[in-house]
Amino acid sequence: MAFQVEKVAEGFPVPWGMTFVDDDKLLITLRQGEAVLFNIRNGQKQKVSGLPEVYARGQGGLLDVQLSPDPETAGWLYFTYSKPVGDSSVTTLARAQLSEQTLQNWQDLLVTRSQSDTSRHYGSRIAFDGQGHVFFSVGDRGHRPNGQDLSNHAAAIMRLNLDGSIPKDNPFRERSGASHEIWSYGHRNPQGLAFDLATNRLWEIEHGPRGGDEINLIQPGKNYGWPVTSHGKEYWGPLDVGEAKEKTGIETPKKVYVPSIAPGSLLIYDGDAFPAWRGNLFSGALVLQHLNRIVLDAQGNPVQEERLLESMNERIRSLAQSREGWLYLGTDSGMIYRIRPQ
Repeated sequence: MAFQVEKVAEGFPVPWGMTFVDDDKLLITLRQGEAVLFNIRNGQKQKVSGLPEVYARGQGGLLDVQLSPDPETAGWLYFTYSKPVGDSSVTTLARAQLSEQTLQNWQDLLVTRSQSDTSRHYGSRIAFDGQGHVFFSVGDRGHRPNGQDLSNHAAAIMRLNLDGSIPKDNPFRERSGASHEIWSYGHRNPQGLAFDLATNRLWEIEHGPRGGDEINLIQPGKNYGWPVTSHGKEYWGPLDVGEAKEKTGIETPKKVYVPSIAPGSLLIYDGDAFPAWRGNLFSGALVLQHLNRIVLDAQGNPVQEERLLESMNERIRSLAQSREGWLYLGTDSGMIYRIRPQ
């Protein structure tokens, strides 16, 4: 597809998440703990008030934001952030309503059990299934045993009702000793989550160690392996992580990246501006600095990969799609770019 790239704004330090609150305005979360309303038509920026205290250290901070598409919760914005707890912090799902430039009625829906002595691997992205549920991801918090431990929320994807309650059909709802909010587990650091309404599929992309980033098709109750299975190697030497690349009883990734691209986001394209891209997965890459496009077949198998914008040398962190079907990209250097047809 022929396209052009435009820089539309700068000065947003690590724009971790972006969501359109109307046709003209993007709400952008900054990892340092602030949020900004950005008007894509006239370039106006407005700082948003009403945020809670955020643990903005290491990989922690104000993380994702998504506007609920469900009529039942119209106007509610859902956030993930690292919430201070004692000397540490935990990934937290919250929601609030925006009134002009102020967030009101802030509610922490799930303060996860994911406390760690590290400030890394928080996750965390948000997705909706259009059926009254919200999903969000949490990383292993730098503690590998969390990957196979259902008693806490680390290294997992959670599924909640839109009000934060636990759905009756969650896979671990009746299991003693398990966290009832968990939808899937065995995830190292999931920093991309997207629900394809056309196919009813939940997609996830996560950081491997040194090599071994994964795209997974998420199924309820399934184990995605970390740290038992991995396609990556230890940072400190040429040794494989885990027992094997694949193992019976563990879900196999749909796609593996070796070397790692370091994914920062995930989006299912469903717009009209680029018809040939409909149903494609897009992920921003942090280390290999490009926009990664994955073509899927009807069964959900990746059949083609394209690496766009490599010459920009930008760590692409966040993605959003406008009403017109244009793509908006936030980079760690503080830029907002737009992809539109030529």
